[in-house]
Amino acid sequence: MVDQPGDPVNRASFEVEQHERDGAVVLAVSGEVDMLSAPQLAEAITTALAVKPAALIVDLSKVEFLASAGLSVLVNGQAEVVPPTKFAVVADGPATSRPIKLMGIDSLLSLHRTLDNALSWIAGA
Repeated sequence: MVDQPGDPVNRASFEVEQHERDGAVVLAVSGEVDMLSAPQLAEAITTALAVKPAALIVDLSKVEFLASAGLSVLVNGQAEVVPPTKFAVVADGPATSRPIKLMGIDSLLSLHRTLDNALSWIAGA
């Protein structure tokens, strides 16, 4: 059998790393967020929100592909947020911010080009 583009062996591995920065919980996501990996991102968001952090930032800077399943996870994550927790998404470029903007989801999310911009927004919000 010949590997076809899009086969799992050719995909960038999906990963979510959680760390804290300036009082915010940051989920640094890398690889591809599709129907197979989106549930893992959803679980990471739910787990992070369970401790009621001051802020949760989903950093998609290293995401190479963001499918509709990933977009749904972001919208649902925003819906899970209970004030005073703030929720922000870092996305810049054609693989992430473009689909978010095309679907109009940028009107629902606090969307930022860099992690530093998101942290500044949280500090000033």
